[in-house]
Amino acid sequence: MAKLSPQSGIDDLTIRTYCHDRDREVVRDLYENGLLAGQLAPNDTGADIDDIPRTYFEQASNHFWVATLEGRVVGMIGLALEGEHTGEIRRLRVLPNWQGSGVAGRLIESALAHCNQHGYVKVVFDTRFERDDTVDLFERFGFQHTRTKAMHGKELLEFYLNLYRQTKPGPSPA
Repeated sequence: MAKLSPQSGIDDLTIRTYCHDRDREVVRDLYENGLLAGQLAPNDTGADIDDIPRTYFEQASNHFWVATLEGRVVGMIGLALEGEHTGEIRRLRVLPNWQGSGVAGRLIESALAHCNQHGYVKVVFDTRFERDDTVDLFERFGFQHTRTKAMHGKELLEFYLNLYRQTKPGPSPA
């Protein structure tokens, strides 16, 4: 795998639509490497990763993006309809070297812009990661923690964002 040059920075980041032929393997690796303790959650079959074209592109309201630097995928995010006007952010992953660099924020911005274009009024996501950085990131975009529930010995944090209350998508000032 090619290394990114030291001059690469977030300014060179490109967010683009997933391409099955060229992104399938790296997206699969990002998914598997992002699993908590290398294990699937009991409610996670990974079926969407096995068939991204069907899951994320058969309906215009769904989508899947990758973040690239110098042609290399460094992150990904999916968005799927979870009700009449509710979208679910799925599969947000960023390579460890690029976590905390702004890649995840740019991916979330793309997903929220898509939500606004397609008339979503609410966006939800859940995570089993308790890292403060993940929670802080979503809170900067206006997401609110709704509840924490135990699933097979792990905590699942659930968040939501009401888009109809936002004047524009994007993070609030730090």
